[in-house]
Amino acid sequence: MIGWFVPAAVAVVALLYASVGHAGATGYIAVMGLAGVTPEVIRPTALLLNVVVAVIGTVQFARAGQFRRDLVVPLGLASVPAAALGGSLALPTAVFEAILGGVLAFSAVRIVLELWHTAQRDREDDPLAMRQLSLPMLIAIGSGLGFTSGLTGVGGGVFLTPLLLALRVAPTRQVAAVSVVFILVNSLAGLTGWLAAGRSLVAIDGWVVAAAVFGGLIGSQLGAFRLPVRTLRLLMALVLTVASVQLLGRAVAASPLWPGDVSHPPLPPGEPLPPAAGVDWKASPRGPLTRPPGFIGDRLYVSLVGQEREDALVVAMGLKPGVLATR
Repeated sequence: MIGWFVPAAVAVVALLYASVGHAGATGYIAVMGLAGVTPEVIRPTALLLNVVVAVIGTVQFARAGQFRRDLVVPLGLASVPAAALGGSLALPTAVFEAILGGVLAFSAVRIVLELWHTAQRDREDDPLAMRQLSLPMLIAIGSGLGFTSGLTGVGGGVFLTPLLLALRVAPTRQVAAVSVVFILVNSLAGLTGWLAAGRSLVAIDGWVVAAAVFGGLIGSQLGAFRLPVRTLRLLMALVLTVASVQLLGRAVAASPLWPGDVSHPPLPPGEPLPPAAGVDWKASPRGPLTRPPGFIGDRLYVSLVGQEREDALVVAMGLKPGVLATR
């Protein structure tokens, strides 16, 4: 049994993200993290909620006649294998996340400035002003975004939306429709990969699922049929800003220059953590970690990358190696 916070917050996240053709996985992760849900529950739950909201969004935007098969098919098909490749790599992602966070922040500012300087509300959605991308270009975009999504763990839709808007490939509502189908395809691929790895799905509280459905229905209805284009773009800018802050925050916290909490200074490699933390880093599946942990308040944050980050969290939570995928 859970309290009211998680369902209420999930409903708000689903409503906001669904209105712009997204599904809200990063928002669900943040909500569950704040509520103290364990990481091995967070990821599959966020994936399942993402699929639920993305299905609703796909149906709603299709009903509104915004579906673009010529964009969805090449982008979606190219993204899946690339996302699998990106997710299989254990690369230092702090710099990469910082760059992407900056790009998303720039995209959000750009959307707002364009709206500020646009006299007519729907001027930017003039069909005559749209350009058509070649099939190789769409495949390249899908592959690049899929790889980026797999590498960083951030849904590809948050990168696809500003890119399609910047390239002026489609009107705003069609961009939202393409994004939500793109997210659905990649979420299903991620869920399939999760099950193929021998992991099981967790039982989700019915109120949380109902909250996601409720928020997804209202948000996608507003985005597909009701909201003015100007409002839709402002909401897109808001979603991009949230994703940017998350990426930049992760990049800063993962940096070796991050000082951590002064009450818990970093320890030399291989040294046990303070008794309150209850973790002996010498017990890492691959021996003593090569970089020390850092702390933020009473919460443990591991300033590691790639496999070392997974090893550290595995030890901290008392899990078996391979159970937790941190990206």
